[in-house]
Amino acid sequence: MIYLFQFFLLIAFASLALAESLAPPPHLPELAPLPESPSFTAEDYQSAITRGVDFLLKKQNKSGSWGGPRRTKGLNIYAPVPEAHLAFRAGSSALALSGLIHSKDTRPESQQAIDRAEKWFLGPFTKLRHLNPTATYNVWGHAYGLRALAALHRHRTGDPEKQEQLKKVAQKQLQMLIKTEDINGGWGYLDFDNHTAHFSGIPTSFTTATVLLAMQEAKQEMDLVLPETQIKRGLQSIKKQRTPDWSFVYSWNHRLRPRYAINRPAGSLGRSQVCLAALKKYGDERVTDELLSYWLQRLSLREGWLSMGRKRPRPHDIHFSISGYFYYYGFYYASECLHLLPPSEQNRLAPYLAAPLFEKQEKDGSWWDYPLYDYHQAYGTGYALTTLARLKASSGF
Repeated sequence: MIYLFQFFLLIAFASLALAESLAPPPHLPELAPLPESPSFTAEDYQSAITRGVDFLLKKQNKSGSWGGPRRTKGLNIYAPVPEAHLAFRAGSSALALSGLIHSKDTRPESQQAIDRAEKWFLGPFTKLRHLNPTATYNVWGHAYGLRALAALHRHRTGDPEKQEQLKKVAQKQLQMLIKTEDINGGWGYLDFDNHTAHFSGIPTSFTTATVLLAMQEAKQEMDLVLPETQIKRGLQSIKKQRTPDWSFVYSWNHRLRPRYAINRPAGSLGRSQVCLAALKKYGDERVTDELLSYWLQRLSLREGWLSMGRKRPRPHDIHFSISGYFYYYGFYYASECLHLLPPSEQNRLAPYLAAPLFEKQEKDGSWWDYPLYDYHQAYGTGYALTTLARLKASSGF
């Protein structure tokens, strides 16, 4: 009887998978036409990038990292010490270093900053791990650390000994991510309830997509062997958190509440891009060029809606539970989606994505969207530099 039940269960899952694979393309609501395209020159891009690089050069810690548990305020995000702050510093430093490398700034001081950061990633960064059962912020450090290590690996072309060192550290980050996979598949960053040996917290669609994209880049650049089982479960987790309009709910539990404000298109405006990029890069044929282009146009048209959440000290306290830290995150992955489109479409859409970044660069050259101790300017600037570098390339410069 048990075997018969299992047989019918397998048939049911197979039928669902077949139905999903044969599903027609989504009906996407019509968008307003884009306004007249802004016009930017190569000098516009370079000027903004150089100012951002200058900020990172001034703010780099003596250790080679960026950011720290300073600039505290009465309202701070939950951060159990000490591992949460190493995770924040790792993620922020990885994004800052990646932005610095992608900027292709050839000045000696930029190269020296990269060298200092590399020493930190080959040293203190390797101590990043999960200790507190309530917060798995280390996932962000491992994921963005993988991307930074991949960027360093490219940067060290011609130095096989250094590349091998970087690859070993990257392999360790991959192992740590495998250890922190959630029991439901995918990755999250909080677990307030169960505290089980194998994590059973709250996997989120966007954290899972962030991890999978980092793994993909590490494989392409360093030829790492990826964990097929965990990747398969992660992709399934993202798919189960997708709604028919190609929004993605915030987290695993939210899949049962898809019409909550944060899970609707307006709430998913900064999340859909990362999930689409992950699905596309892992071969999901339902993620078409039309779908990618649609969500890039939607972000361009409604950027102001997302921007209203920037710099607010409390997360998720505005319309559709938008949080400030979705802003540059959203544009970073939008630029990754853009690079999956044909060159003509890249060239058409790049100026629309670049315009808000030019407009919102701070007087000191940084970008930031959410006050997170003293990490926000480092990660915001890192996101923006990589994004502008991609958009510059998409514009033909």
